[in-house]
Amino acid sequence: MDGRKVFSDRAPPAGVPDKSIFKRPGSGTRLIAQDLLPKNAADELTAKTSEPSQPGSSSPKATGVDKELAERKKKEEQTEAALRKAAEDRVTKAKADNCQRAKQAQKGLDSGVRIGRINSQGEREIMDDTARAAESKRIQAVVDSDCK
Repeated sequence: MDGRKVFSDRAPPAGVPDKSIFKRPGSGTRLIAQDLLPKNAADELTAKTSEPSQPGSSSPKATGVDKELAERKKKEEQTEAALRKAAEDRVTKAKADNCQRAKQAQKGLDSGVRIGRINSQGEREIMDDTARAAESKRIQAVVDSDCK
């Protein structure tokens, strides 16, 4: 290019280096190759590429960067797995608690003791046999789903 900034919604030609691209189409953030690397890895990469290669020395190794990226990815996966396990544990605990409460409620209904409730008008009413049967059926569904 001749030093002009070009704005386009299309990808640049293959010959344009990544350091010359300020923002990729469709991405809301600035994307430069060095921004993708950790700060110390970017400094090492810059230092390695700026040093002239000496005869007899091997080519610069990028394995350090690969190891860091792999370690970071592994750490993120471990964190994600821990979060999933914690969520599963919360669900399991909630189901166990629901199971225990449903079993207690079922025992209360099965005992035959008169059970009173507060209706929508705020008045106390005693459960009749049909309401007791409906409540027993609802509680049994909870027991069936949560007590496995």
